[in-house]
Amino acid sequence: MRSHWFFTGVLALIIPFTAMAQEEAVQPAPKPVKLMELSNRPVVLQRQFFGQVAARQTVDLAFQVGGQLLALSAEEGATMPSGALIAQLDLAGYQRAVAQTQLNYDKAQRDAKRLESLQGQAVSAVQVRDAETTLRLAEIALESAQDNLGHATLRAPFDALVARRLIANYQTVTAGTPVVRLHDISELRVDIEVPEVLFRQAGARDQVEFSAVFPGDDRRFPLNMREFETETSSVGQSYTITLAFADNPGAFVFPGASVTVYTSAEGIAPNGTVVPKTALIYGPAGEAFVMVYEDGTVRQTSVEIEMHEDGLLYLIEGLSDGTQIVSTGASQLRDGQPVRPFTRIGE
Repeated sequence: MRSHWFFTGVLALIIPFTAMAQEEAVQPAPKPVKLMELSNRPVVLQRQFFGQVAARQTVDLAFQVGGQLLALSAEEGATMPSGALIAQLDLAGYQRAVAQTQLNYDKAQRDAKRLESLQGQAVSAVQVRDAETTLRLAEIALESAQDNLGHATLRAPFDALVARRLIANYQTVTAGTPVVRLHDISELRVDIEVPEVLFRQAGARDQVEFSAVFPGDDRRFPLNMREFETETSSVGQSYTITLAFADNPGAFVFPGASVTVYTSAEGIAPNGTVVPKTALIYGPAGEAFVMVYEDGTVRQTSVEIEMHEDGLLYLIEGLSDGTQIVSTGASQLRDGQPVRPFTRIGE
């Protein structure tokens, strides 16, 4: 009988401690929450756009005269220095034309000098003027023939990247037929489409920073503003902004490559402290609360808010600048619940 009483007493002492240990073992881990710091200072506005790399200029070179193409030295993907030979027509016919007009000019020059020396004797002033006119016409014909000979050769107008050959060698071409497409890569640029609202906001600020990121590369390349279109596109009411790389992004970056452009600008200082709607909890009587973060826990705190004409909610009373509150999902928390700041996905 005494033994039974002894074991009963021991069990009475052990069971409460066991229950307490189990309760401590199942205590939930602190819940990750996204925090924000209340402040009425200007915020940094950031946006992301998708664009394409573009050359400073792209041209399709064409002959101003016709003929058979005998030399096409532009290899696709090759770089050509300014003045380098791109293509050339058969020059024989144009060289003969220059020689013929040169002879006509020389004869007209001799005739004009002879008649001028005989003026007043057997030659009238009208004959002298006619000879001078013939000389001038011969000079013009010679200049035209020389121009045509020069137009039968195409040279790179700038340091160029050969994008594409548009015709085959030995083909007969007419004047104005594109022969080769060249990119001016002395400065690589990026074109992005910016919505009208953001375009106006960017224009109202003194400093907007741009940077570019290529797929598979975490490096950011600074961009500078070059120009922008002052007419919106027919679809989407967006403006085209052209940016330029401050430094060469490296080899194998060609026009047409995809790029992500990040922009950042300091926003206008709000007229008060803005509280996001997702941070608010409402009581039965419509009173507003937020969850304030302190020392690993949250406490429900009453605040007074009002909505301004801009559609944002502003804090009137309850908290001071620098206070950290839960910015999203505050309604899913309880007063005094252990939490921890959310830093990244998957932690």
